[in-house]
Amino acid sequence: MSIALTSSQTRFLRGHAHDLKALLQIGGKGVTPAFLAELDEVLERHELVKIKVAAEDRDARDAMIAELVNTSGSALVQRIGHVAVLYRPSKEQRQIVLPRG
Repeated sequence: MSIALTSSQTRFLRGHAHDLKALLQIGGKGVTPAFLAELDEVLERHELVKIKVAAEDRDARDAMIAELVNTSGSALVQRIGHVAVLYRPSKEQRQIVLPRG
C-alpha cells in the first residue's frame, strides 16, 4: 500500500529532493529481492530517496517504478526521465515533517 500525498506535500518534498544525489540504481537485472531489501533500508534511514532506473523504454521504467512504490509502501514524489523520487516516513525516527493539507 502506498502513501497518498497532497499537492502541497508533494511540492515540499520535491524541494527537499532537488539537491539529493541518487542513492540507488536499478540495472539490467531489474527489481530483485536484494534491491527491495536495500530500498527498504535506505527509505527507513533517509525517508526521501532518489533512484536511477536504467531501462530501455518508458514503459519498462514506469513498470519498475510502480513495482518499487507498491512493494516498498512509499509514495512517488517525482519522476523525471530515468530518475524517480520516493518518500516513506521512517517507523523509528522521523526526520521530515510534512506540511498539513
